[in-house]
Amino acid sequence: MNKLYIGNVSAEASEEDFETIFEQWKIPHSGPFLLKTGYAFVDCLDEKAAMKAIDVLSGKVELHGKLLEVEHSVPKRQRNCKLQIRNIPPHMQWEVLDGMLAQYGSVENCEQVNTDTETAVVNVRYAAKDQARLAMEKLNGSMMENYALKVSYIPDEMAAAEGAPAGGRRGFGARGPPRAGSPGLGARPKDPIIIPLRIMVPTQFVGAIIGKEGNTIRNITKQTHSKIDIHRKENAGAAEKPITIHSTPEGCSSACTTIMEIMQKEAAETKFTEEIPLKILAHNNFVGRLIGKEGRNLKKIEQDTGTKITISSLQDLTLYNPERTITVTGPIENCARAEEEVMKKIRESYESDMAAMNLQSNLIPGLNLNALGLFPSGAPGMGPSMSSVPPPGAHGGCSSFGQGHPESETVHLFIPALAVGAIIGKQGQHIKQLSHFAGASIKIAPAEGADPKLRKVIISGPPEAQFKAQCRLFGKLKEENFFGPKEEVKLEAHIKVPSFAAGRVIGKGGKTVNELQNLTCAEVVVPRDQTPDENDQVIVKISGHFFACQLAQRKIQEILAQVRRQQQPKPSSGTQTPQPRRK
Repeated sequence: MNKLYIGNVSAEASEEDFETIFEQWKIPHSGPFLLKTGYAFVDCLDEKAAMKAIDVLSGKVELHGKLLEVEHSVPKRQRNCKLQIRNIPPHMQWEVLDGMLAQYGSVENCEQVNTDTETAVVNVRYAAKDQARLAMEKLNGSMMENYALKVSYIPDEMAAAEGAPAGGRRGFGARGPPRAGSPGLGARPKDPIIIPLRIMVPTQFVGAIIGKEGNTIRNITKQTHSKIDIHRKENAGAAEKPITIHSTPEGCSSACTTIMEIMQKEAAETKFTEEIPLKILAHNNFVGRLIGKEGRNLKKIEQDTGTKITISSLQDLTLYNPERTITVTGPIENCARAEEEVMKKIRESYESDMAAMNLQSNLIPGLNLNALGLFPSGAPGMGPSMSSVPPPGAHGGCSSFGQGHPESETVHLFIPALAVGAIIGKQGQHIKQLSHFAGASIKIAPAEGADPKLRKVIISGPPEAQFKAQCRLFGKLKEENFFGPKEEVKLEAHIKVPSFAAGRVIGKGGKTVNELQNLTCAEVVVPRDQTPDENDQVIVKISGHFFACQLAQRKIQEILAQVRRQQQPKPSSGTQTPQPRRK
Protein backbone atom coordinates (compact mmCIF):
# COMPACT_ATOMS: atom_id res chain seq x y z
CA MET A 1 0.00 0.00 0.00
CA ASN A 2 2.85 2.37 -0.81
CA LYS A 3 1.52 3.74 -4.10
CA LEU A 4 -0.39 7.01 -3.84
CA TYR A 5 -2.99 8.72 -6.01
CA ILE A 6 -2.86 12.53 -5.94
CA GLY A 7 -6.07 14.16 -7.14
CA ASN A 8 -7.39 17.67 -7.83
CA VAL A 9 -4.09 18.56 -9.51
CA SER A 10 -3.87 21.88 -11.38
CA ALA A 11 -2.95 21.85 -15.07
CA GLU A 12 -0.04 24.15 -14.14
CA ALA A 13 1.51 21.60 -11.74
CA SER A 14 4.84 19.99 -12.61
CA GLU A 15 6.90 17.10 -11.29
CA GLU A 16 9.28 19.65 -9.74
CA ASP A 17 6.36 21.10 -7.72
CA PHE A 18 5.64 17.70 -6.21
CA GLU A 19 9.34 17.05 -5.58
CA THR A 20 9.47 20.33 -3.65
CA ILE A 21 6.33 19.54 -1.60
CA PHE A 22 7.49 16.04 -0.65
CA GLU A 23 10.94 17.33 0.24
CA GLN A 24 9.46 20.17 2.31
CA TRP A 25 7.33 17.73 4.32
CA LYS A 26 10.18 15.15 4.49
CA ILE A 27 8.17 12.40 2.77
CA PRO A 28 10.51 9.87 1.12
CA HIS A 29 9.45 8.40 -2.22
CA SER A 30 11.07 5.67 -4.27
CA GLY A 31 10.25 6.70 -7.82
CA PRO A 32 9.37 9.61 -10.09
CA PHE A 33 5.99 11.34 -10.12
CA LEU A 34 3.74 10.13 -12.93
CA LEU A 35 1.82 13.26 -13.85
CA LYS A 36 -1.47 13.01 -15.78
CA THR A 37 -4.20 15.54 -16.56
CA GLY A 38 -5.80 16.38 -13.22
CA TYR A 39 -4.06 13.71 -11.17
CA ALA A 40 -0.70 12.04 -10.47
CA PHE A 41 0.83 8.86 -9.02
CA VAL A 42 3.90 8.24 -6.90
CA ASP A 43 5.49 5.30 -5.04
CA CYS A 44 6.44 5.98 -1.44
CA LEU A 45 9.35 4.31 0.30
CA ASP A 46 7.12 2.40 2.70
CA GLU A 47 3.61 2.35 4.18
CA LYS A 48 4.58 4.75 6.96
CA ALA A 49 5.68 7.34 4.40
CA ALA A 50 2.45 6.82 2.42
CA MET A 51 0.36 7.35 5.57
CA LYS A 52 2.31 10.51 6.41
CA ALA A 53 1.69 11.89 2.92
CA ILE A 54 -2.04 11.27 3.25
CA ASP A 55 -2.20 12.79 6.73
CA VAL A 56 -0.19 15.97 6.10
CA LEU A 57 -1.08 16.71 2.48
CA SER A 58 -4.63 15.59 1.70
CA GLY A 59 -7.03 18.52 1.94
CA LYS A 60 -4.35 20.63 3.64
CA VAL A 61 -1.70 21.56 1.07
CA GLU A 62 -2.54 23.83 -1.85
CA LEU A 63 -0.79 23.73 -5.24
CA HIS A 64 -1.54 26.43 -7.81
CA GLY A 65 -4.79 27.35 -6.07
CA LYS A 66 -6.08 23.79 -5.64
CA LEU A 67 -6.14 21.67 -2.47
CA LEU A 68 -4.52 18.32 -3.16
CA GLU A 69 -6.36 15.08 -2.48
CA VAL A 70 -4.05 12.23 -1.53
CA GLU A 71 -5.08 8.63 -0.98
CA HIS A 72 -3.91 5.09 -1.64
CA SER A 73 -3.82 4.18 -5.30
CA VAL A 74 -6.08 1.16 -5.64
CA PRO A 75 -6.55 -0.71 -8.94
CA LYS A 76 -10.22 -1.07 -9.76
CA ARG A 77 -10.12 -4.86 -9.45
CA GLN A 78 -8.83 -4.47 -5.87
CA ARG A 79 -11.35 -1.78 -4.90
CA ASN A 80 -13.58 -4.25 -3.13
CA CYS A 81 -14.19 -4.81 0.59
CA LYS A 82 -11.28 -3.09 2.37
CA LEU A 83 -11.36 0.49 3.59
CA GLN A 84 -9.06 2.74 5.55
CA ILE A 85 -10.72 5.17 7.97
CA ARG A 86 -8.58 8.11 9.13
CA ASN A 87 -8.96 11.10 11.44
CA ILE A 88 -10.81 9.07 14.10
CA PRO A 89 -11.09 10.96 17.43
CA PRO A 90 -8.13 9.87 19.60
CA HIS A 91 -10.29 9.17 22.66
CA MET A 92 -13.04 7.27 20.81
CA GLN A 93 -13.93 3.94 22.43
CA TRP A 94 -13.50 0.79 20.37
CA GLU A 95 -17.02 -0.37 21.17
CA VAL A 96 -18.39 2.90 19.77
CA LEU A 97 -16.33 2.50 16.60
CA ASP A 98 -17.55 -1.10 16.27
CA GLY A 99 -21.13 0.10 16.55
CA MET A 100 -20.61 2.80 13.94
CA LEU A 101 -19.05 0.37 11.44
CA ALA A 102 -21.70 -2.31 12.01
CA GLN A 103 -24.41 0.05 10.74
CA TYR A 104 -23.32 -0.64 7.18
CA GLY A 105 -22.70 -4.38 7.18
CA SER A 106 -20.78 -7.29 8.68
CA VAL A 107 -17.23 -6.32 9.67
CA GLU A 108 -14.87 -9.26 9.21
CA ASN A 109 -11.77 -7.50 10.49
CA CYS A 110 -10.82 -4.15 12.01
CA GLU A 111 -7.25 -3.35 12.97
CA GLN A 112 -5.55 -0.17 14.10
CA VAL A 113 -2.72 1.28 12.01
CA ASN A 114 0.22 2.80 13.87
CA THR A 115 0.79 6.40 12.76
CA ASP A 116 2.49 9.51 14.09
CA THR A 117 -0.74 11.48 14.07
CA GLU A 118 -2.85 12.40 17.08
CA THR A 119 -5.95 10.88 15.52
CA ALA A 120 -6.45 7.15 15.01
CA VAL A 121 -6.43 5.14 11.76
CA VAL A 122 -8.02 1.73 11.18
CA ASN A 123 -8.17 -0.72 8.27
CA VAL A 124 -11.57 -2.37 7.95
CA ARG A 125 -12.69 -5.33 5.87
CA TYR A 126 -16.42 -5.81 5.21
CA ALA A 127 -18.01 -9.10 4.22
CA ALA A 128 -19.36 -7.74 0.94
CA LYS A 129 -18.42 -5.14 -1.66
CA ASP A 130 -21.72 -3.26 -1.44
CA GLN A 131 -21.34 -2.96 2.35
CA ALA A 132 -17.89 -1.38 1.96
CA ARG A 133 -19.23 0.99 -0.71
CA LEU A 134 -22.13 2.04 1.56
CA ALA A 135 -19.77 2.62 4.50
CA MET A 136 -17.52 4.74 2.29
CA GLU A 137 -20.41 6.85 1.02
CA LYS A 138 -21.90 7.40 4.49
CA LEU A 139 -18.75 7.82 6.60
CA ASN A 140 -16.44 9.81 4.33
CA GLY A 141 -16.65 13.43 5.49
CA SER A 142 -19.07 12.67 8.33
CA MET A 143 -18.39 14.37 11.67
CA MET A 144 -17.47 12.40 14.75
CA GLU A 145 -16.88 14.53 17.84
CA ASN A 146 -15.74 17.51 15.71
CA TYR A 147 -13.43 15.34 13.59
CA ALA A 148 -14.25 14.84 9.89
CA LEU A 149 -13.66 11.18 9.05
CA LYS A 150 -11.68 10.38 5.91
CA VAL A 151 -12.42 7.07 4.21
CA SER A 152 -10.75 5.54 1.17
CA TYR A 153 -10.33 2.14 -0.44
CA ILE A 154 -7.14 0.18 0.15
CA PRO A 155 -5.97 -2.74 -2.01
CA ASP A 156 -7.98 -5.90 -1.37
CA GLU A 157 -5.72 -8.74 -2.41
CA MET A 158 -8.57 -11.22 -1.91
CA ALA A 159 -10.76 -9.49 -4.48
CA ALA A 160 -11.45 -11.51 -7.60
CA ALA A 161 -9.99 -10.02 -10.74
CA GLU A 162 -12.69 -8.29 -12.73
CA GLY A 163 -12.52 -7.31 -16.40
CA ALA A 164 -12.37 -3.60 -17.14
CA PRO A 165 -15.72 -2.24 -18.37
CA ALA A 166 -16.07 -1.59 -22.05
CA GLY A 167 -15.61 1.94 -23.23
CA GLY A 168 -12.44 2.69 -21.29
CA ARG A 169 -12.30 5.59 -18.85
CA ARG A 170 -15.31 7.65 -17.94
CA GLY A 171 -13.81 11.10 -17.98
CA PHE A 172 -13.48 12.87 -14.61
CA GLY A 173 -14.85 9.95 -12.60
CA ALA A 174 -12.51 7.36 -14.10
CA ARG A 175 -11.19 6.12 -10.74
CA GLY A 176 -14.44 4.49 -9.71
CA PRO A 177 -16.77 5.85 -7.03
CA PRO A 178 -16.33 9.62 -6.62
CA ARG A 179 -14.52 10.68 -3.48
CA ALA A 180 -16.32 12.81 -0.90
CA GLY A 181 -15.01 16.34 -0.95
CA SER A 182 -14.31 16.28 -4.72
CA PRO A 183 -15.77 19.07 -6.91
CA GLY A 184 -19.27 18.36 -8.14
CA LEU A 185 -19.78 15.49 -5.73
CA GLY A 186 -23.42 14.77 -4.95
CA ALA A 187 -22.84 13.02 -1.61
CA ARG A 188 -23.05 15.21 1.45
CA PRO A 189 -21.38 14.70 4.81
CA LYS A 190 -23.62 13.08 7.38
CA ASP A 191 -25.75 15.62 9.20
CA PRO A 192 -24.60 16.15 12.78
CA ILE A 193 -26.88 14.96 15.55
CA ILE A 194 -28.93 17.89 16.87
CA ILE A 195 -29.49 17.75 20.62
CA PRO A 196 -31.77 20.36 22.23
CA LEU A 197 -30.60 22.47 25.12
CA ARG A 198 -33.00 22.36 28.08
CA ILE A 199 -32.81 25.01 30.78
CA MET A 200 -34.89 26.01 33.81
CA VAL A 201 -35.86 29.67 34.33
CA PRO A 202 -37.70 31.40 37.20
CA THR A 203 -41.42 31.58 36.39
CA GLN A 204 -41.47 35.33 37.07
CA PHE A 205 -39.17 35.97 34.06
CA VAL A 206 -41.15 33.89 31.54
CA GLY A 207 -43.27 36.89 30.53
CA ALA A 208 -40.20 39.00 29.76
CA ILE A 209 -38.67 36.17 27.70
CA ILE A 210 -41.86 35.85 25.63
CA GLY A 211 -42.36 39.62 25.32
CA LYS A 212 -45.41 41.61 24.28
CA GLU A 213 -47.46 39.52 21.84
CA GLY A 214 -44.51 37.10 21.64
CA ASN A 215 -42.23 39.65 19.93
CA THR A 216 -39.17 38.96 22.11
CA ILE A 217 -39.19 35.19 21.70
CA ARG A 218 -39.78 35.60 17.96
CA ASN A 219 -36.75 37.86 17.66
CA ILE A 220 -34.59 35.36 19.56
CA THR A 221 -35.62 32.51 17.28
CA LYS A 222 -34.91 34.59 14.16
CA GLN A 223 -31.52 35.84 15.33
CA THR A 224 -30.31 32.42 16.53
CA HIS A 225 -32.04 30.27 13.87
CA SER A 226 -33.62 28.18 16.58
CA LYS A 227 -36.96 26.80 17.72
CA ILE A 228 -37.76 27.57 21.36
CA ASP A 229 -40.45 25.86 23.43
CA ILE A 230 -41.43 27.41 26.76
CA HIS A 231 -43.31 24.78 28.74
CA ARG A 232 -45.58 27.14 30.66
CA LYS A 233 -48.24 24.52 31.43
CA GLU A 234 -45.84 22.05 33.02
CA ASN A 235 -45.73 21.99 36.83
CA ALA A 236 -48.53 24.50 37.42
CA GLY A 237 -47.63 26.86 40.23
CA ALA A 238 -43.94 25.82 40.21
CA ALA A 239 -41.26 28.45 40.83
CA GLU A 240 -39.41 27.43 37.64
CA LYS A 241 -40.36 26.50 34.08
CA PRO A 242 -38.39 24.43 31.57
CA ILE A 243 -37.37 25.85 28.18
CA THR A 244 -36.23 23.64 25.28
CA ILE A 245 -34.05 25.17 22.56
CA HIS A 246 -33.77 23.27 19.26
CA SER A 247 -30.85 24.40 17.09
CA THR A 248 -27.21 23.78 16.27
CA PRO A 249 -24.80 23.91 19.23
CA GLU A 250 -23.95 27.50 18.30
CA GLY A 251 -27.63 28.43 17.94
CA CYS A 252 -28.50 26.88 21.31
CA SER A 253 -25.66 28.75 23.03
CA SER A 254 -26.60 32.06 21.41
CA ALA A 255 -30.27 31.71 22.40
CA CYS A 256 -29.30 30.71 25.94
CA THR A 257 -27.05 33.78 26.32
CA THR A 258 -29.82 36.07 25.06
CA ILE A 259 -32.32 34.56 27.53
CA MET A 260 -29.85 35.07 30.40
CA GLU A 261 -29.37 38.72 29.37
CA ILE A 262 -33.17 39.26 29.26
CA MET A 263 -33.55 37.80 32.77
CA GLN A 264 -30.69 39.97 34.07
CA LYS A 265 -32.29 43.11 32.60
CA GLU A 266 -35.73 42.21 33.98
CA ALA A 267 -34.22 41.54 37.42
CA ALA A 268 -32.59 45.00 37.46
CA GLU A 269 -35.84 46.70 36.44
CA THR A 270 -37.92 44.84 39.06
CA LYS A 271 -35.34 45.30 41.85
CA PHE A 272 -34.80 41.52 42.03
CA THR A 273 -31.60 41.17 44.07
CA GLU A 274 -31.05 37.41 44.16
CA GLU A 275 -28.45 35.83 41.86
CA ILE A 276 -29.94 34.18 38.75
CA PRO A 277 -27.93 31.03 37.96
CA LEU A 278 -28.03 29.13 34.68
CA LYS A 279 -29.77 25.79 35.19
CA ILE A 280 -29.21 23.13 32.52
CA LEU A 281 -31.20 19.89 32.43
CA ALA A 282 -29.40 16.70 31.36
CA HIS A 283 -30.36 13.04 31.31
CA ASN A 284 -28.78 11.12 34.16
CA ASN A 285 -27.19 8.66 31.69
CA PHE A 286 -24.72 11.37 30.68
CA VAL A 287 -23.97 13.03 34.01
CA GLY A 288 -21.33 10.52 35.12
CA ARG A 289 -19.27 11.20 32.02
CA LEU A 290 -19.75 14.94 32.47
CA ILE A 291 -18.41 14.75 36.02
CA GLY A 292 -15.52 12.41 35.18
CA LYS A 293 -13.32 10.43 37.55
CA GLU A 294 -13.08 12.18 40.92
CA GLY A 295 -14.92 15.15 39.36
CA ARG A 296 -11.99 16.05 37.07
CA ASN A 297 -14.06 16.98 34.00
CA LEU A 298 -16.35 19.24 36.00
CA LYS A 299 -13.45 20.87 37.88
CA LYS A 300 -11.71 21.64 34.59
CA ILE A 301 -14.83 23.31 33.18
CA GLU A 302 -15.13 25.39 36.37
CA GLN A 303 -11.47 26.46 36.18
CA ASP A 304 -11.56 27.20 32.44
CA THR A 305 -14.75 29.27 32.62
CA GLY A 306 -14.49 30.88 36.06
CA THR A 307 -17.83 29.48 37.24
CA LYS A 308 -19.17 27.36 40.08
CA ILE A 309 -21.08 24.23 39.00
CA THR A 310 -23.25 21.96 41.14
CA ILE A 311 -25.41 18.99 40.12
CA SER A 312 -28.68 17.92 41.73
CA SER A 313 -28.78 14.78 43.86
CA LEU A 314 -29.61 11.32 42.57
CA GLN A 315 -32.40 11.30 45.14
CA ASP A 316 -34.31 13.83 43.02
CA LEU A 317 -34.67 11.35 40.15
CA THR A 318 -37.91 9.48 39.60
CA LEU A 319 -38.97 6.77 37.19
CA TYR A 320 -40.56 9.37 34.92
CA ASN A 321 -38.04 12.18 35.45
CA PRO A 322 -34.53 10.97 34.62
CA GLU A 323 -33.05 14.49 34.37
CA ARG A 324 -30.49 16.08 36.69
CA THR A 325 -30.17 19.86 37.14
CA ILE A 326 -26.73 21.35 36.46
CA THR A 327 -26.55 24.75 38.17
CA VAL A 328 -23.92 27.22 36.89
CA THR A 329 -23.21 30.46 38.75
CA GLY A 330 -21.03 33.37 37.66
CA PRO A 331 -21.12 36.34 35.24
CA ILE A 332 -23.25 35.83 32.12
CA GLU A 333 -20.30 35.55 29.73
CA ASN A 334 -18.69 32.92 32.00
CA CYS A 335 -21.94 30.96 32.31
CA ALA A 336 -22.28 31.04 28.51
CA ARG A 337 -18.81 29.48 28.11
CA ALA A 338 -19.61 26.87 30.75
CA GLU A 339 -22.85 25.98 28.92
CA GLU A 340 -20.87 25.36 25.72
CA GLU A 341 -18.44 23.03 27.53
CA VAL A 342 -21.16 21.17 29.46
CA MET A 343 -23.28 20.58 26.36
CA LYS A 344 -20.22 19.53 24.37
CA LYS A 345 -19.68 16.69 26.86
CA ILE A 346 -23.38 15.80 26.79
CA ARG A 347 -23.42 15.68 22.98
CA GLU A 348 -20.29 13.52 22.86
CA SER A 349 -21.87 11.07 25.30
CA TYR A 350 -25.12 11.00 23.37
CA GLU A 351 -23.39 10.39 20.03
CA SER A 352 -21.34 7.57 21.54
CA ASP A 353 -24.45 5.94 22.99
CA MET A 354 -26.40 6.30 19.77
CA ALA A 355 -23.60 4.68 17.78
CA ALA A 356 -23.60 1.82 20.25
CA MET A 357 -27.38 1.52 20.08
CA ASN A 358 -27.23 0.93 16.33
CA LEU A 359 -25.83 -2.52 17.05
CA GLN A 360 -29.00 -3.65 18.82
CA SER A 361 -30.41 -5.53 15.82
CA ASN A 362 -27.21 -7.54 15.47
CA LEU A 363 -26.92 -8.15 19.18
CA ILE A 364 -30.31 -9.41 20.26
CA PRO A 365 -32.81 -9.61 17.40
CA GLY A 366 -36.07 -8.03 18.45
CA LEU A 367 -34.63 -6.32 21.52
CA ASN A 368 -35.83 -2.72 21.59
CA LEU A 369 -33.29 -0.63 23.47
CA ASN A 370 -35.54 2.45 23.23
CA ALA A 371 -38.08 0.54 25.30
CA LEU A 372 -35.41 -0.28 27.84
CA GLY A 373 -34.61 3.32 28.72
CA LEU A 374 -30.92 2.95 27.88
CA PHE A 375 -31.02 6.13 25.81
CA PRO A 376 -33.31 9.15 25.67
CA SER A 377 -36.14 8.47 23.26
CA GLY A 378 -37.64 10.46 20.41
CA ALA A 379 -36.05 13.85 20.15
CA PRO A 380 -33.01 13.61 22.36
CA GLY A 381 -34.38 16.38 24.50
CA MET A 382 -34.34 14.16 27.53
CA GLY A 383 -37.51 15.74 28.81
CA PRO A 384 -39.50 14.12 31.59
CA SER A 385 -42.50 13.58 29.34
CA MET A 386 -40.27 11.86 26.82
CA SER A 387 -38.79 9.41 29.29
CA SER A 388 -38.46 6.02 27.67
CA VAL A 389 -38.35 4.04 30.89
CA PRO A 390 -40.98 1.30 30.59
CA PRO A 391 -43.70 1.01 33.20
CA PRO A 392 -43.16 -1.64 35.85
CA GLY A 393 -43.68 -5.11 34.47
CA ALA A 394 -43.01 -4.16 30.86
CA HIS A 395 -40.46 -6.23 29.00
CA GLY A 396 -39.25 -4.93 25.65
CA GLY A 397 -38.31 -7.51 23.07
CA CYS A 398 -39.41 -10.57 25.01
CA SER A 399 -40.88 -12.21 21.95
CA SER A 400 -37.47 -12.74 20.46
CA PHE A 401 -36.72 -15.26 23.18
CA GLY A 402 -39.85 -17.26 22.52
CA GLN A 403 -41.45 -16.50 25.89
CA GLY A 404 -43.68 -13.83 27.31
CA HIS A 405 -41.52 -13.73 30.46
CA PRO A 406 -37.88 -14.54 29.68
CA GLU A 407 -36.02 -16.68 32.19
CA SER A 408 -33.56 -15.09 34.57
CA GLU A 409 -29.89 -15.59 33.80
CA THR A 410 -26.84 -15.27 36.04
CA VAL A 411 -23.57 -13.84 34.72
CA HIS A 412 -20.33 -13.39 36.65
CA LEU A 413 -18.47 -10.33 35.34
CA PHE A 414 -14.88 -9.76 36.50
CA ILE A 415 -13.81 -6.13 37.02
CA PRO A 416 -10.56 -4.54 38.30
CA ALA A 417 -10.48 -4.75 42.09
CA LEU A 418 -9.62 -1.04 42.27
CA ALA A 419 -12.92 -0.21 40.51
CA VAL A 420 -15.16 -1.74 43.19
CA GLY A 421 -15.53 1.56 45.08
CA ALA A 422 -16.62 3.41 41.93
CA ILE A 423 -19.18 0.71 41.09
CA ILE A 424 -20.64 0.65 44.61
CA GLY A 425 -20.64 4.44 45.01
CA LYS A 426 -21.02 6.49 48.17
CA GLN A 427 -23.05 4.51 50.70
CA GLY A 428 -23.91 2.05 47.93
CA GLN A 429 -25.92 4.64 45.97
CA HIS A 430 -24.50 3.88 42.53
CA ILE A 431 -24.95 0.11 42.64
CA LYS A 432 -28.48 0.53 44.03
CA GLN A 433 -29.38 2.98 41.28
CA LEU A 434 -27.85 0.71 38.63
CA SER A 435 -29.76 -2.29 39.95
CA HIS A 436 -33.01 -0.32 39.91
CA PHE A 437 -32.33 1.06 36.45
CA ALA A 438 -31.46 -2.33 34.92
CA GLY A 439 -34.06 -4.38 36.79
CA ALA A 440 -31.36 -6.83 37.81
CA SER A 441 -29.78 -8.07 41.01
CA ILE A 442 -26.18 -6.83 41.14
CA LYS A 443 -23.82 -7.97 43.91
CA ILE A 444 -20.06 -7.72 44.44
CA ALA A 445 -18.68 -11.07 45.61
CA PRO A 446 -16.18 -11.11 48.49
CA ALA A 447 -12.51 -10.90 47.52
CA GLU A 448 -10.81 -14.23 46.92
CA GLY A 449 -7.16 -14.60 47.91
CA ALA A 450 -4.76 -12.25 49.69
CA ASP A 451 -4.26 -9.74 46.87
CA PRO A 452 -6.91 -10.20 44.18
CA LYS A 453 -6.53 -8.07 41.07
CA LEU A 454 -10.07 -8.85 39.92
CA ARG A 455 -13.42 -8.90 41.71
CA LYS A 456 -16.51 -10.81 40.69
CA VAL A 457 -19.78 -8.99 40.03
CA ILE A 458 -22.81 -11.31 40.14
CA ILE A 459 -25.62 -10.12 37.85
CA SER A 460 -28.98 -11.90 37.85
CA GLY A 461 -31.90 -10.99 35.63
CA PRO A 462 -33.53 -11.55 32.21
CA PRO A 463 -31.63 -10.80 28.98
CA GLU A 464 -32.78 -7.17 28.81
CA ALA A 465 -31.64 -6.53 32.37
CA GLN A 466 -28.31 -8.25 31.68
CA PHE A 467 -27.72 -6.01 28.68
CA LYS A 468 -28.51 -2.82 30.59
CA ALA A 469 -26.49 -3.72 33.68
CA GLN A 470 -23.41 -4.89 31.80
CA CYS A 471 -23.58 -1.90 29.44
CA ARG A 472 -23.41 0.55 32.33
CA LEU A 473 -20.67 -1.42 34.11
CA PHE A 474 -18.48 -1.34 31.00
CA GLY A 475 -19.29 2.35 30.57
CA LYS A 476 -18.53 3.20 34.20
CA LEU A 477 -15.08 1.61 33.98
CA LYS A 478 -14.33 3.73 30.92
CA GLU A 479 -15.72 6.90 32.49
CA GLU A 480 -13.62 6.41 35.61
CA ASN A 481 -10.46 5.95 33.51
CA PHE A 482 -9.70 2.38 34.58
CA PHE A 483 -8.83 1.90 30.91
CA GLY A 484 -6.71 4.24 28.80
CA PRO A 485 -8.09 6.80 26.27
CA LYS A 486 -7.27 4.55 23.29
CA GLU A 487 -7.83 1.30 25.17
CA GLU A 488 -11.11 -0.54 24.76
CA VAL A 489 -12.78 -2.00 27.84
CA LYS A 490 -12.37 -5.78 27.73
CA LEU A 491 -13.72 -7.90 30.56
CA GLU A 492 -14.17 -11.59 31.26
CA ALA A 493 -17.64 -12.99 31.91
CA HIS A 494 -18.53 -16.47 33.17
CA ILE A 495 -21.83 -18.23 32.56
CA LYS A 496 -22.78 -21.68 33.78
CA VAL A 497 -24.21 -24.31 31.46
CA PRO A 498 -25.44 -27.85 32.18
CA SER A 499 -22.52 -30.26 31.89
CA PHE A 500 -24.38 -32.31 29.29
CA ALA A 501 -24.70 -29.17 27.10
CA ALA A 502 -21.01 -28.19 27.25
CA GLY A 503 -20.26 -30.44 24.30
CA ARG A 504 -22.87 -28.62 22.20
CA VAL A 505 -21.17 -25.30 22.95
CA ILE A 506 -17.80 -26.73 21.92
CA GLY A 507 -19.06 -28.65 18.87
CA LYS A 508 -17.42 -31.48 17.02
CA GLY A 509 -13.68 -30.86 16.96
CA GLY A 510 -14.28 -27.41 18.47
CA LYS A 511 -16.20 -26.29 15.36
CA THR A 512 -19.05 -24.52 17.21
CA VAL A 513 -16.84 -22.61 19.64
CA ASN A 514 -14.53 -21.54 16.79
CA GLU A 515 -17.48 -20.29 14.75
CA LEU A 516 -18.76 -18.52 17.85
CA GLN A 517 -15.44 -16.71 18.29
CA ASN A 518 -15.26 -15.72 14.62
CA LEU A 519 -18.82 -14.40 14.66
CA THR A 520 -18.64 -12.44 17.91
CA CYS A 521 -14.96 -11.40 18.08
CA ALA A 522 -15.03 -12.61 21.70
CA GLU A 523 -12.76 -15.27 23.16
CA VAL A 524 -14.91 -18.22 24.26
CA VAL A 525 -13.35 -21.00 26.34
CA VAL A 526 -14.87 -24.09 27.92
CA PRO A 527 -12.09 -25.24 30.27
CA ARG A 528 -11.33 -28.93 29.98
CA ASP A 529 -11.47 -31.37 32.90
CA GLN A 530 -13.95 -29.27 34.88
CA THR A 531 -15.72 -30.92 37.75
CA PRO A 532 -19.44 -30.08 37.56
CA ASP A 533 -20.82 -28.23 40.59
CA GLU A 534 -23.66 -29.40 42.83
CA ASN A 535 -26.14 -28.40 40.11
CA ASP A 536 -24.23 -30.41 37.48
CA GLN A 537 -23.10 -27.22 35.74
CA VAL A 538 -19.76 -26.14 34.26
CA ILE A 539 -18.34 -22.70 33.41
CA VAL A 540 -18.01 -21.08 29.98
CA LYS A 541 -15.57 -18.15 29.92
CA ILE A 542 -16.21 -15.20 27.56
CA SER A 543 -13.67 -12.38 27.11
CA GLY A 544 -13.93 -9.27 24.97
CA HIS A 545 -15.41 -5.80 24.63
CA PHE A 546 -19.04 -5.16 25.53
CA PHE A 547 -20.75 -6.00 22.25
CA ALA A 548 -18.58 -9.05 21.65
CA CYS A 549 -19.44 -10.37 25.14
CA GLN A 550 -23.14 -9.67 24.67
CA LEU A 551 -23.34 -11.37 21.29
CA ALA A 552 -21.45 -14.40 22.60
CA GLN A 553 -23.75 -14.66 25.64
CA ARG A 554 -26.83 -14.51 23.44
CA LYS A 555 -25.54 -17.11 21.01
CA ILE A 556 -24.67 -19.48 23.86
CA GLN A 557 -28.13 -18.97 25.36
CA GLU A 558 -29.61 -19.86 21.94
CA ILE A 559 -27.65 -23.12 21.97
CA LEU A 560 -28.86 -23.89 25.50
CA ALA A 561 -32.47 -23.11 24.55
CA GLN A 562 -32.17 -25.52 21.63
CA VAL A 563 -30.76 -28.21 23.93
CA ARG A 564 -33.61 -27.66 26.41
CA ARG A 565 -36.20 -28.00 23.66
CA GLN A 566 -34.65 -31.26 22.55
CA GLN A 567 -34.63 -32.51 26.15
CA GLN A 568 -38.37 -31.99 26.57
CA PRO A 569 -40.28 -35.31 26.48
CA LYS A 570 -42.47 -35.77 23.43
CA PRO A 571 -45.99 -37.20 23.87
CA SER A 572 -46.20 -40.82 22.74
CA SER A 573 -48.42 -41.37 19.71
CA GLY A 574 -50.32 -44.24 21.31
CA THR A 575 -51.44 -42.57 24.52
CA GLN A 576 -52.29 -39.03 23.50
CA THR A 577 -53.61 -37.39 20.38
CA PRO A 578 -53.44 -33.66 19.68
CA GLN A 579 -57.21 -33.26 19.22
CA PRO A 580 -59.57 -35.90 20.64
CA ARG A 581 -62.30 -36.92 18.21
CA ARG A 582 -65.78 -35.83 19.22
CA LYS A 583 -68.68 -38.18 18.85
